[in-house]
Order: sequence, then C-alpha cells, then structure tokens
Amino acid sequence: MTYTLLIGQQSYSSWSLRAWLSCAPFGIPVTLEKIEIYGPSFHAEVTAFGGNRTVPVMRTPEGGILADSLAIAWHLTEAFPDRGLLPADPVERAEAMSIICEMHDGFADLRGNCQVNLRNAWAGFRPSDAVLADVARIETIWARALDRSGGPFLYGDFTLADAFYAPVATRLLTYVLPMSDTAQGYARAIVTQPDFVTWRNEGMKETQEIARYDKAPLERIPFPTFD
Repeated sequence: MTYTLLIGQQSYSSWSLRAWLSCAPFGIPVTLEKIEIYGPSFHAEVTAFGGNRTVPVMRTPEGGILADSLAIAWHLTEAFPDRGLLPADPVERAEAMSIICEMHDGFADLRGNCQVNLRNAWAGFRPSDAVLADVARIETIWARALDRSGGPFLYGDFTLADAFYAPVATRLLTYVLPMSDTAQGYARAIVTQPDFVTWRNEGMKETQEIARYDKAPLERIPFPTFD
C-alpha cells in the first residue's frame, strides 16, 4: 500500500516538507514525484496529478486525492491509527491537533518575511515587531508542550505536530531569530531528525535556485549544523 506524493523543490517547499514528515518518520510508504514550483507548467502539472494549483498533493493507494497538507495529515491519522502520528493521551492529542491547525493557518508575518530556504542561512535579518510577536507565540506553544514532555520533540516522540512545525524551526534558525534555550534545543532536534536530514540532503542536489527566495542584500551564511 504505497502513497504517491507530489512535491516542489525540496530546498524551498515548506508545505511539501510537512507532507514528507507526515509519512517518513512513521514508516508510511510514499513515492515522491517532484515538479518545479513557479515553473511555467507548474499549475498544469498539479492539475494533471489531480490537485488544485498547489503542492503537496497526495494520491492514496485507492486513487483518492488529498490536495492540502492538513488533509494529508488527518487522512494518515485515520489510515494508520497505531503509528503514533498524534499523541495517545486525549488531552495532548487535542492540543496537538489545535497547534497543528494554528500553524496551518497562522504566523503570516514570520512566513511572509522569512521564506524557507534549506540551502543556507542569512546574517543581518532585522525582524519586525510583527515577526517577533509570531516568534513569541511559537515559543509559548513549544515551551508548554516541551515542559510537559521533556522533549526532544513536542510530545516526546515525533508526531504530526513536529512535522508541521519543522519549517518554523528552520526559519528561526536560518534567520538567526532570538529564541530561548528550550526553543533552540527543539529546533536542533528537528534539523537533526534523520528524515529531515534526508530531505535536506536531497534538496542540496537541486541545481536550480529560485530567485524569489534570495534575501540579498543579506549575507548568505552556512545552514546551521550541530555535532
């Protein structure tokens, strides 16, 4: 029973990363098909696959189409109830679902000003008050969960909550945004998680950079690594 996942470039497509991390850490078999976001045939290729102008899009083994990362997450939770995609504790499960939805719909200032680029980080970024307000809310979410679970992930083991907040963690790291030691430790756990590392390594093989993700005149610095 294999799923097919249509994704964009792995260095840039944060929503595609969320869908990958909703499968790989849980042993859900998935085949990737990659297309060029912002390319001339992007929308036509998404439509031909069965989606609606954006990636990721997932085709189920039965031929069903899931055209949104949140739909993908909820489907997989139902299809694989014993894989631990959400916390088993009902209170934590409700919280996890809520913060996943908050991430899916929120943090517009952070997302709009700090685009994901897994190829490098940026020195000299000056966050607006609105970006810092998003960071503060993220800190609150992470601290509440991590103080209870003890980490390394939000609910101890890796769950869909971590899949959805993974690109957020990369934003905080690559734009060198201010964060607590707790948040720093969590972001480190995300970018050293084996399936994240696999995804980023594949993205580094991509030869074409996307100009709209260039943050010049900010200085490019290496993507953060941890021993």
